[in-house]
Amino acid sequence: MRCANGDNSWAMTKQWVYLFSQGTADMRDLLGGKGAGCAEMTRAGLPVPPGFTITTEACNAYYESGERFPDGMWDQAMAALREVEGLAGKKLGDVRNPLLVSVRSGAKFSMPGMMDTVLNLGLNPETVEGLANLTGNPRFAYDAYRRFIQMFGKIVLDLEPAPFEKELEAAKTRTGAASDAELQPDALKELVTVFKAIVKRATGSDFPNDPYKQLEAAVGAVFRSWNNNRAIAYRNNNNIPHSLGTAVNVQTMVFGNMGDDSGTGVAFTRNPSTGEKKLYGEYLLNAQGEDVVAGIRTPQPIAALERDLPDVYAQFQTIANRLEQHYRDVQDMEFTIERGRLFMLQTRAGKRGAEAAVKIAVDMLHEGLITQEEAVLRVEAEQVDQLLHSRVDPNAKYDVIARGTNAAPGAATGQAVFSADTAEEWSKAGKRVILVRPKTDPEDYAGMIASQGILTSTGGATSHAAVVARGVGKPCVVGAEAIYVDEEGKRFTAGSVTVNEGDMITINGTTGEVILGEVPMIPPEISSHLSELLSWADQARKLGVRANADYPRDSEKARELGAEGIGLCRTEHMFMEVDRLPIVQQLILAKDDDTRRQALAKLLEFQRGDFVGILRVMHGLPVTIRLIDPPLHEFLPSYEELLVETTTLRLTGKDPQRLKEREDLLAEVAQMREANPMLGLRGCRLGILFPGITEMQVRAIFEAACILQKEGVEVHPEIMIPLVGHVNELRIEREALERVAQQVMEEQGAKIDYKFGTMIEIPRACIVANEIAGYAEFFSFGTNDLTQMTFGFSRDDAEGKFLLKYVEDEILPSNPFQTLDRDGVGGLMRIAIDGARRTRPDIKLGICGEHGGDPRSIELCNELGLSYVSCSPFRVPVARLAAAQAALTKAEKDR
Repeated sequence: MRCANGDNSWAMTKQWVYLFSQGTADMRDLLGGKGAGCAEMTRAGLPVPPGFTITTEACNAYYESGERFPDGMWDQAMAALREVEGLAGKKLGDVRNPLLVSVRSGAKFSMPGMMDTVLNLGLNPETVEGLANLTGNPRFAYDAYRRFIQMFGKIVLDLEPAPFEKELEAAKTRTGAASDAELQPDALKELVTVFKAIVKRATGSDFPNDPYKQLEAAVGAVFRSWNNNRAIAYRNNNNIPHSLGTAVNVQTMVFGNMGDDSGTGVAFTRNPSTGEKKLYGEYLLNAQGEDVVAGIRTPQPIAALERDLPDVYAQFQTIANRLEQHYRDVQDMEFTIERGRLFMLQTRAGKRGAEAAVKIAVDMLHEGLITQEEAVLRVEAEQVDQLLHSRVDPNAKYDVIARGTNAAPGAATGQAVFSADTAEEWSKAGKRVILVRPKTDPEDYAGMIASQGILTSTGGATSHAAVVARGVGKPCVVGAEAIYVDEEGKRFTAGSVTVNEGDMITINGTTGEVILGEVPMIPPEISSHLSELLSWADQARKLGVRANADYPRDSEKARELGAEGIGLCRTEHMFMEVDRLPIVQQLILAKDDDTRRQALAKLLEFQRGDFVGILRVMHGLPVTIRLIDPPLHEFLPSYEELLVETTTLRLTGKDPQRLKEREDLLAEVAQMREANPMLGLRGCRLGILFPGITEMQVRAIFEAACILQKEGVEVHPEIMIPLVGHVNELRIEREALERVAQQVMEEQGAKIDYKFGTMIEIPRACIVANEIAGYAEFFSFGTNDLTQMTFGFSRDDAEGKFLLKYVEDEILPSNPFQTLDRDGVGGLMRIAIDGARRTRPDIKLGICGEHGGDPRSIELCNELGLSYVSCSPFRVPVARLAAAQAALTKAEKDR
């Protein structure tokens, strides 16, 4: 890194630094959320310590120039510092009246705990004495100094925190101090000396005393924290672009550790877990900010501040209400009280859990704060999915071994693990885990998102564990002080109970209970608030939302959750059931037409019953039924298993009769094996070569429809012919199946409203969609296979071997099997849509791959002008909200 010198002619035209008084709330892209919030509060006349922001553009320029400050930036920062010194009446490095500053990160989107902060910057052997003399409080001054060395060592010098924490604990033990706040000046002075020695041993250099060098190093460290592992993981998990960069906020320090009339805290204008309209948060007297968020001490609820400092509490309530009214959103506020005087350090839109997000959006609309469209946009679509998590059955009997703060709602069961690495490893092995820690740190993030839930023995509702858990939708209990976590021994104790690593526990993030073992859960229900929000979403969206369902029970759930039809019913799943599979195998292995006809007749009866059930549940709504798609050998025993069995029977000489049967079956399976079955004899190709199967299915569909129609049930079957790549395939299949449909309706004396269409899943089909549309009344994009064929990826192999690495290294922006590839797969879809509508303007166009429930993919489907998306039943509410948000966002762009 370097300070800018020399020719600044270009830099004069580029503003890298803004005083708080120069910014506004709408400059989040440039100043980050924290900087824009401080600027807006300053402009509003609120008590904000003076400071300045170095822009996100400076961060990106820093990386582009090889981790060096861009020309002009440091000169502008020094000029801004002089302005701050004038406003504060103090000077950085002044022995008699020293200015101390905090150096904080602040990206456009909140990333709590992911990047770095340095407090009390500007202290050295001379200024600490000046601060002690100025305040008359040497304990405060040396407490601030030891905190600064510890934080600077960890953040800027990249030292391990453990040696500092070990010496701090040793100092408390030596002096009999129960907490950091009880350490006296002499002990703190000794700690400063010990901490400096730790730095010297680890780095080979003395701790820097020049405040300007300290500031220069801290700004660089905060820039670098944009690309630390936990920040990258957080952005990947929350779909935040890596190109945004972080701003750096340099702000005058105010001190909450000056005695019992001082303190620090974090609060929300509404409860971020439940949405209740009431101040929610925590504070500590005689403490600094990291004490609250790090979970080092268990804080007090914000309501208790009215007892401790009533005038400050009243002022804080007034400011909180003012900020929420101004921003028209829940605010997450940081504050410090210095000798009875309140200072606001930050305000930003508050991160909130799913339940709270929905309630707050609905309540704020009814309060007249926001519009219906804004309410729909306020709730992340994925949060709706979180509301569909399980919860503990209230009628169940279970053993509560501890209680803590209910930091994030929902319940989770898993095996207790005591490190983030173990959580990741066990999760990848398919195990459900609960991460148990004394407190979590940002380094634990990857293990937290791999876990079913998080449990900590310290900390409060605004600790790191709580904030992260709410953000990722994980149940969380914090501050369960009755448990002692033995990290080295990989166990925790709660009274007389010991839980070892691997033991099953349950946490209830709604009540704060820690429960021994696994307990009965009940599925969630859609609340009145969510129902109301989704009704507004339905008014706003253009896309229809259907569900993928193969059985009546799935169809019932889909309809209950708001599905407007079935977009994909996979008939092969029905064939796999225990009572049907032998008949399917009889059909496949039949040596004569008679046997084949008998098997088809039995299957017809089963299939008719299947379709009666689904069509009855979905009365009045369309049901898209895909004819058999997989290759026939998938219904037969595995070739490898048969080979092992026949070899064993041959070697042992046992059961010659069975050996003969299994060898015959092995020969049949071997004959049907394909080198690449995904591209082999399946889909419409199967129907053309073995027409009896698909003709039986269509007969079953129409017989079921006729039966129901006679009962007064309104039916709308849509028959989907899969894997069409050439128009002649669809022409041949449709003509044959149309004859069956007409024959059944003639036999039954009925007329059914039906459609024939195809699944578009082969790239060639996209290119010649204008031809295919001549024989199809609807297209449904099978984007799972279309993605595989477009990329040339085998999904199972790609995800296991290289695809996740591609995403991590930004070779691909996201996993294309989770979020639609806009340019490739999306480009082919656009070609198909344009071609189809040229031939058949009224063609129905849908999507039925897993992408149908992904909000970003739904946004693309809305842009492309599809008729509907189809997803799993439990994703239907997500899709309804995502479709509405896509429509509202597009309308805003088009204006």
